[in-house]
Amino acid sequence: MLRIAPLFLMFLTFFSCKTEKKEVENQTKEQTPISLKNAFADDFYVGAAINSSHINKTDTLGLNLVTKEYNTITPENIMKWMYLHPAKDTFFFDEADAYVNLGLENDMHIVGHTLVWHSQIADWMNTIKDSTEMATIIKHHVKTIVSRYKGKIDSWDVVNEALNEDGSFRTSLLYNVMGDSYLEIAFTEAAKADPEASLVYNDYNLWKPEKREGVVRLVKKLQAKGVKIDGIGMQGHYSIPGPTLKDIEDSIEAFAALGVKVMFTELDITALPNPWELDGAAVEQDYSTYEGDITMNPYADGMNDSINKALSVRYKDLFSLFLKHKEAISRVTFWGVTDRETWLNDWPINGRTNYPLLFDRAYQPKDAYHEIIALKQNN
Repeated sequence: MLRIAPLFLMFLTFFSCKTEKKEVENQTKEQTPISLKNAFADDFYVGAAINSSHINKTDTLGLNLVTKEYNTITPENIMKWMYLHPAKDTFFFDEADAYVNLGLENDMHIVGHTLVWHSQIADWMNTIKDSTEMATIIKHHVKTIVSRYKGKIDSWDVVNEALNEDGSFRTSLLYNVMGDSYLEIAFTEAAKADPEASLVYNDYNLWKPEKREGVVRLVKKLQAKGVKIDGIGMQGHYSIPGPTLKDIEDSIEAFAALGVKVMFTELDITALPNPWELDGAAVEQDYSTYEGDITMNPYADGMNDSINKALSVRYKDLFSLFLKHKEAISRVTFWGVTDRETWLNDWPINGRTNYPLLFDRAYQPKDAYHEIIALKQNN
């Protein structure tokens, strides 16, 4: 018995310590506030696109959600060319400075969106017809902006939406004057201005095989020239029925194989039907003839239970996929904070009532939010 007692005490001490450790872990979990950024802290950044009402702090309820739930932010509009560089010799940095300061104050991963994009470009750029002059302007534009926020903005959407659906280059103002050389110039200048920032190509419908292959060609061409490109931003403007998880997964794997990170940069899921042949997120499309068509706005008084459930399942399935590929994915950003200000209320048909995000018009979490949180709590 004298030999057994010390052994018994040793086991008793071991299990007692183990129980105490488990209790401490449980207490820590209970003390950590439930939020998206905390739930996925070990997986990837989770963020939202914010607008002027958040940046200037007039929408205090929305700002509270941003700071509680997210650890990365993207400016929805204020850093696009037409707002930041409205005249050839004029830059307007007031709102951009306030945006960056907001991110710094809250220790967030700050995204710059977007340096070079054919849409929402300043009108004066339409007068530039000489390739050498346009190249000089793009270099000055990128250098001026990226240098100003060096060490503050962590990631730049350097070029936005340069490809057609078949993977060929879009015949935009920029391409018509310069061909595809403007991409190399933009990425090169951004890398010079801030070598530590992550540089991203951003586009929609990248789940489509033809467009996916176009991005692969684009990245390989830049890499072959020694041009720094760190990530691909897959805009997640999806619907409840599509695209398939398989198509999305194929693109994650194809882009990760290039040695770059994958980001889901503009995630939202429309709850509404859209006109036939809707082309991703091309803002230039005009479907104004459908305004007032009640078949295109069936939930003006609120989502029904079946749509609410379908939206929740869709988000759960997507985040399950993201977690499966968390080694390849560095960021998931929702395109907006609440349903009240989502761009999908007015696009592609103006004046609709849509429900694509995790927080409703009263700033409350929807069932989809709880489904996503539960993914982590149950694992």
